[in-house]
Amino acid sequence: MGVFTHEMEVNTPIPPDRAFKCFVLDYDTLFPKVVPHAIKSVEVLEGDGGPGTIKKINFADGMGITYVKHKVHTLDKQNRSTSYSAFEGDALGEKIEKTTEENKFDPAPNGGTIIKITTKFHSVGDAVITEEEMKKVMESRAQVYRAVEQYLVANPDA
Repeated sequence: MGVFTHEMEVNTPIPPDRAFKCFVLDYDTLFPKVVPHAIKSVEVLEGDGGPGTIKKINFADGMGITYVKHKVHTLDKQNRSTSYSAFEGDALGEKIEKTTEENKFDPAPNGGTIIKITTKFHSVGDAVITEEEMKKVMESRAQVYRAVEQYLVANPDA
C-alpha cells in the first residue's frame, strides 16, 4: 500500500466558528438539506458524533456512487479541527483502500475562514494515485462545499 498526500487551503467568507459548526458539526443535517442532488442522507451508525463515531454518507441517485463510511478520529471544537477516515464504500473506487483527512478552520484576515485540508489517499496494493486523480476527488467535494457556502451566505441565520 502506498500513501499519497494532497494538501489544500480553502477560503470562505464564513467566520471560523460558524464554518466549523456548519461544515463539521451540522454536516449530517445541513448537507442533505442544502445539496440533496449530491448527498441524500447521513446515518450515524455508531457513536455520538465525537471520536469513534461511524457515519454512512449516502449519495444521491445519479452521482455514480452510492455511499462511503467515515470514522471520526478527532473532534476539537475549541481549536476548530477534526480528523476522520473514509474506509468503506464504492466512493473509494478500485484504487483507494481508505483516505484519512485532517481539517483545521483558522481565522482569515477578512473575517472569514481558511480551511486547511490534508488528505492522505491509501492505495490498494501497489496502485499509484496520481495528483490529477487526487485533485478530481477534491474538486468534486469542493463543488458541494461551495454550494453549502452560498446557502450560508444567503441565509445568515441558518
